Amino acid sequence: MFTFGSLFAGIGGFDLGLERAGMTCKWQVEIDPFCLKVLSKHWPSVLKFEDVRNVGSDNLESVDLICGGFPCQDISNAGKREGIKGKKSGLWAEYRRIICEIRPRYVLVENVAALLTRGLETVLGDLAASGYDAEWQCLPAAAFGAPHRRDRLFIIAHSIDNRRNNEQILAGKLQAQKQSQSLWQSFGTVDNKIWLEDYCGLSRNVDGIPHRVDRLKSLGNAIVPQIPEWIGRQIMKVEAAQ
Repeated sequence: MFTFGSLFAGIGGFDLGLERAGMTCKWQVEIDPFCLKVLSKHWPSVLKFEDVRNVGSDNLESVDLICGGFPCQDISNAGKREGIKGKKSGLWAEYRRIICEIRPRYVLVENVAALLTRGLETVLGDLAASGYDAEWQCLPAAAFGAPHRRDRLFIIAHSIDNRRNNEQILAGKLQAQKQSQSLWQSFGTVDNKIWLEDYCGLSRNVDGIPHRVDRLKSLGNAIVPQIPEWIGRQIMKVEAAQ
């Protein structure tokens, strides 16, 4: 059984995708109350914690993989752009601490594409100093069937003690990019807004949906499960080949 733990779990985008790939979730860490309710509904038997600053080797079970998208507010182009040392995005330091304490065989990290210029060198340097080799790629949600582009940077690292073959886990990245461009163009431009509102049910009007703000916020922060599912399947293929 290949196991994983989920940091900054949100509403479980990573968790759902990796489970579809054949992995088993052992624990989740998420501080947002609404997201915790969603996690509790869909993963009622999984151990949950609220704050990454209060977890580590003393209360987290050892797992094969740790995943999570640490806060992007200080990295995103929409924010103040303070970078990875900002108050929220600086929680990457806790992510690294937990990696060093748990020592998983694999680490899967996600953030906005702006991390390429606002902190990627820090993440890669920290992973290397912690004993992990890494590869990274910007993967758009549109390449996996979503009706929006949504570029996100994914980093997959493996322990240097966990030697594997030379095949890159993200080997399909170029094909994904090309597929994304084709899919995005196919949505068109004239009726795109109307089509998205019909498809997603997220037109801006009062419709009586409870917790609407919480839902939109959690969806906005979530990743498309198909991406971690695809990455998870690549990892499982590598594992099977060893």
